[in-house]
Amino acid sequence: MSKVPALIWCGMLAATSAAAQTKSMMPDVAVSREQVRFLVCDYEGSKLQRTTEVAPRPSAVGGAFWSCERRGSSDSFQVTFRLVKGAAKAAGVAVAFDFARWTPKNYVIVPAAIYNGNRLHALGDGYMPAYPRSMFFNPNLPVTMSNNPRLELKPGKSSLIELQTGNASIPAVAYYSPNQKKGFILLCEQKSRFGNNGLRIEENAVQDRISFIVSAPGVRERAAEFGGFRPSGDVGADWKAGDELTLKFKSYSFPAKGIPDLLNKLLSVRKALTGPNQPRNLVPMSKMAETIAPRFKKRWQEAPVGGYYLPENSPDFQLGWVSGFMQTPMLALGDPLERAHVERQLDFVVAKLQGKSGLFYGGITAKGLIRADRSLDGRPFVLTRKNADALVMFFKFFQILIAQGHRNEIKPEWEQSARRLAAAFESMWRKRGEFGQYLDPETGEIAVFNSTSGALFPAGLAMAGKYFNNPEYLRVAKESANFYYRRDVVGRGFTGGHCADISQDPDSESSFGFLESLMALCWATGDSGWLRKARDEAALAASWVLSYDYIFPPQSDIARLGGHMAGAVWASAQNKHAAPGICTSSGDYLFKLFRATGDRRYAELLRDIQHAQVEATDMPGHPTCHTGFGASMERIQPTDAEGKGAVGNFIQTQNAWCELDGLMMAIEIPGIYLRTDSGDLFVFDHVIAKVVKHAARGITLQLSNPTDYDAKVSVFAESRGQAKHPLGYTNYLRWPKVAVPAKSTAVVTIWTDGSVH
Repeated sequence: MSKVPALIWCGMLAATSAAAQTKSMMPDVAVSREQVRFLVCDYEGSKLQRTTEVAPRPSAVGGAFWSCERRGSSDSFQVTFRLVKGAAKAAGVAVAFDFARWTPKNYVIVPAAIYNGNRLHALGDGYMPAYPRSMFFNPNLPVTMSNNPRLELKPGKSSLIELQTGNASIPAVAYYSPNQKKGFILLCEQKSRFGNNGLRIEENAVQDRISFIVSAPGVRERAAEFGGFRPSGDVGADWKAGDELTLKFKSYSFPAKGIPDLLNKLLSVRKALTGPNQPRNLVPMSKMAETIAPRFKKRWQEAPVGGYYLPENSPDFQLGWVSGFMQTPMLALGDPLERAHVERQLDFVVAKLQGKSGLFYGGITAKGLIRADRSLDGRPFVLTRKNADALVMFFKFFQILIAQGHRNEIKPEWEQSARRLAAAFESMWRKRGEFGQYLDPETGEIAVFNSTSGALFPAGLAMAGKYFNNPEYLRVAKESANFYYRRDVVGRGFTGGHCADISQDPDSESSFGFLESLMALCWATGDSGWLRKARDEAALAASWVLSYDYIFPPQSDIARLGGHMAGAVWASAQNKHAAPGICTSSGDYLFKLFRATGDRRYAELLRDIQHAQVEATDMPGHPTCHTGFGASMERIQPTDAEGKGAVGNFIQTQNAWCELDGLMMAIEIPGIYLRTDSGDLFVFDHVIAKVVKHAARGITLQLSNPTDYDAKVSVFAESRGQAKHPLGYTNYLRWPKVAVPAKSTAVVTIWTDGSVH
């Protein structure tokens, strides 16, 4: 029997021991104001031995002489280090940004890696560590994550975070000070000729000073893994006389009223130093749908326990999260056989997985044994998020059937099952004022409290309120959404605990899930006030998305394909990798937010995500995971968390949720969005479009298809006035399509009513 790890204070495994063993890059004397220092670093293996501050004039460091020159403005500058005389072995350079008047109440972020400094309680080493008994049925449970890089939670201890730029979705370190009402963002480059740059954060034991340090090469004593650490294997570089290296920076210091101000600023500047990414037009969205859909048809399984689409690479069923019970595109296809399969899967889920309380279990084997997400004394619990996924999917299935003219096929027992689930959460909210992270499907009790695992429940309850005309469901949807917004977005600066294979770590899936909830409330209530919260949440969600075309090792799979991976979505603070898509969603709520606000940043974010998914998909002449055309898997790996050899390489397997994401995006996102009154357009599909004529009756577009595949481009055209009305969940079924052959151009007129001629 494995030993269950005890709950530990932040730093007992990582920050404290690392700070005690590793030399510091902080200044030797206390500073009273912000300052920037230029350092030469000497290493022995991966251990820092000493740092020496250098100036423009040559400075002696060991037996060599170094100079350093800063050029540019105060907020956009470059620093050039030069070895003037002599030689240096196992050395590096660094720029340190020191901050005084510091407090541990400040919010620190390294996008996709560190949120609120990761200043959280932590569990022992390992991927998905077991929960100790003390975490169950404890309403006062603090947020508890896996063993990740972090700042100290306990007072009187120094902190050290060692990362490389590959750990971050944006090469950046930032903070918000509630005392000073100030935000600060530092942007750097990904790499130098030595490889990825280092991102180092040091805080002193008094916790009144901190340093953000960018180094080249990026030498860490320990590399972060999936919930643990290992010796990094990093080393310094050898330098000879005349060698130079330049580090470029942009910094922003600005007034901020709260964490959302910092996140929104980060969204605005995240590409300011790396520059705009260059998404490649590889495969039209229609071709993606044509290629992936047959793969899902083959995923239909007739198991002893019932019929369902396989969500994993096993014969067993898992609800929600990684694609179980989420195949809305298969219903949207209009294929009678797939409609029958979706309806049989509804029968299966309702009959086999719903507990006495109305909550569902998280999974079941092909032979009918219930699968637990967590358990205590043999008592099986389910991840809250899976029930939220199920509630939302019930109503998405219902709405598609209604839109297709099949309302009569919606069975009363399906509606009753969805009503019982919604009622269970209405009751839970009245009793507890939260939805917890793990639940008991039999009793309806919260087994593990806290986290944002219920991020999607406001969406599900809003949809239930509209469908059943039940104002109580809508009331709880609004109350719970406001709760998550205040506590997690504004108060903590992260959402977490949404994935079934992590602890309560910060994660992207809860961020995107909560954004869907906020946009669902815009739709259900008609209240545009939810858009402000949605914009803040979109900024948080964007921090998990690779902002630039990462430069992978030249021998890696992605580099050999010339991959442009801006748009890859990081999973969680524990699972240090990016993936091709949002697990599991098309991200259409980003389109809805763009449509409602006119802010193109949300459209660009969604376009990047869609294009990164295509980059990771196996197609003729574009081999990725080698498991068939249309296949993709969940690793776009910029970090060395799985070993240095894993960076940029695909694992030769497939993940149903990645493929479902590709199918969802291909169907639920318009290829082209056009405003008929202004002529403004945005292209999501892998084509090029421009307005060639704008007349009173319509707009004529020229569409060019540079890909090797014929395209059927969906066009969603409307006026500014029409865009003021919230978009529903089945509009994509009615979008007209324009045929554009491969390597060809087509001219088409879109009339003011949105029709195409």
